[in-house]
Amino acid sequence: MARSSSGFVAGLTAAAVVAVGFLAYQASATAPADLSAKAKAPAASPSVPAPGGPRQPGRSALALPESSGKGVRVVYALSERRVWLVGAKDKVTRTFAVMPSTVNPPPGTYAVTSRSSTVAGSDGVQIEHVVRFANVGGVTIGFSAAVNGTLPTPDPARKTGGIRMKRADGDAMWLFATVNSKVVVVP
Repeated sequence: MARSSSGFVAGLTAAAVVAVGFLAYQASATAPADLSAKAKAPAASPSVPAPGGPRQPGRSALALPESSGKGVRVVYALSERRVWLVGAKDKVTRTFAVMPSTVNPPPGTYAVTSRSSTVAGSDGVQIEHVVRFANVGGVTIGFSAAVNGTLPTPDPARKTGGIRMKRADGDAMWLFATVNSKVVVVP
């Protein structure tokens, strides 16, 4: 009996160590690299963009907006509801449509402040590959993908900051946009 209960206790201890290690990893993944760092963002009121907003004449809907800056960056076009991952030499490595949140960041340049592998979204949906980069009126703004793969239109009565994308696009964003990566938001 002593032998089997000692094996049982050893198993419980190992399980507890694994659980604590997992929780410690989750906590470290959600904390910003520098707790005093804040995203550089101009003050503005939140708004929901109109779908398929204005484009530059003669420009394809998939073309990178000209006013999106230079260098390695994530570009988010509010009116087009589209993201571009831009690598070295201003080469677009991926572009995809997104579902905007009800609270949007004003146009400007930001930096990724924190990331989480999986959490519950502000709308209660389980999300993954969360890449946060702004805060508007107390609402944290970031890119994410719903674990269940859905892209529902957000409830306009709720203030949410999750810019949702398909899971494959979320995987690409997660690999591309690490803490301190540049995010450029254009109208």
